[in-house]
Amino acid sequence: MLVTLAAAVLAGPAQSAGNPEIAALQVGLSLRGLYSGTVDGVLGPGTSDAVRRFQRKAGLSADGVAGAETRAALGRYGRRAPLGRRSLVFDARGWDVAALQFALASHGFPSGSFDGHLGLRTEAALRRFQVWTGLEPDGRAGPSTFAALRAPPPRSPLALSVPVQAPTGDSFGPRGARFHAGLDFPAASGTTVSAAGSGRVVFAGQHTGGWGNLVVVKHRSGVRTLYAHLSRIDVKLGQRVSSGATVGLVGATGQATGPHLHFEVLVRGAAVDPQSAL
Repeated sequence: MLVTLAAAVLAGPAQSAGNPEIAALQVGLSLRGLYSGTVDGVLGPGTSDAVRRFQRKAGLSADGVAGAETRAALGRYGRRAPLGRRSLVFDARGWDVAALQFALASHGFPSGSFDGHLGLRTEAALRRFQVWTGLEPDGRAGPSTFAALRAPPPRSPLALSVPVQAPTGDSFGPRGARFHAGLDFPAASGTTVSAAGSGRVVFAGQHTGGWGNLVVVKHRSGVRTLYAHLSRIDVKLGQRVSSGATVGLVGATGQATGPHLHFEVLVRGAAVDPQSAL
């Protein structure tokens, strides 16, 4: 939920996961080399300690509270708080841009690293979100976009089956300074990967990005499922598959550090937490 930044927010205990304003604080501290944890929007001990280190360097009282003086000491970046105070356009920079990037990612439209710069990737993600919400895709974040970001993140309208018999690894959500848009299943190469629901194969082949061998299945209700890093693909473009049908085998193709299935669920193009469907 987007909130107006206040000392009370940052002075209290850890907030619920995913506060864009706290994520923006973490980005600002990271840019100064004072925070190396995950940009997760959670006010944990690591974030509070980083605030105190910054305050000591800036000659402020090290109370761990990112109040007005602390934000002012962050310079132009800190003065751009909170999100919603100004409209954001291409090449904008600051705290509010970092908060926007985090909010967009949480709603299924990640744009790479959280860096507080509204560059080409963030602008593209913003336009996709605007299309998704029925707004004019002008790439300008104004009151209507901010209002849309206050809505809860989307969830899958369909119940889906687990695509591989394996424990889960990296989950959907923040990972380092980026956002992981799917759910990983570490498994041995050659482990069977099954369709999570019935549908039609709309992509089956080598992905030019980092997903390696990739299968995408289109289901009803605007849902698509994505199966990446496969060692082998067992379906063809246009093929109808039933839930549980084999689509391929676990592998480590593309930008994978080891064999695993990267599984995504998209609703009309927005990445949603697969756990909301499984």
